[in-house]
Amino acid sequence: MATAADAAVIGGLLDRFNREFGEPSPGEEWLAARMAGLLTGGDTDVVLGGDGPDGVAVLRFRPSIWTAGDECYLAELYVVPAHRNAGLGRAIMDAAIRHARRRGADWMSIEVDEPDLAARHLYESLGFTNRDNGAVMYVYEREL
Repeated sequence: MATAADAAVIGGLLDRFNREFGEPSPGEEWLAARMAGLLTGGDTDVVLGGDGPDGVAVLRFRPSIWTAGDECYLAELYVVPAHRNAGLGRAIMDAAIRHARRRGADWMSIEVDEPDLAARHLYESLGFTNRDNGAVMYVYEREL
């Protein structure tokens, strides 16, 4: 489990993640400062894995409306390309699931892009199910 002292490493991994997939990034330093604040705020935990570390999972917690426990949202999962397909993502996810249970979460949710077959396969192999009822699920966003 990461601490605020790991914020620079986390910021670097998250920046690399966005850049690899062509998404905008506010930069490593901004992400490091943001993660340091989130890690001390109580509703965000981070699992680091590998020697570099070479992978990261960002977990966000909030009280559930529908159960007595918390819900855990896997906000980000990233493994650097050189360490993919070697079990690191699975190990990070196993640790994330154990941690979420210890924190009192009743369930974990994840949003995955349709073409990301590797991630979908990983999550399904870990017991996650797609709530597909034949209809497309839309995720809406709006800057405020």
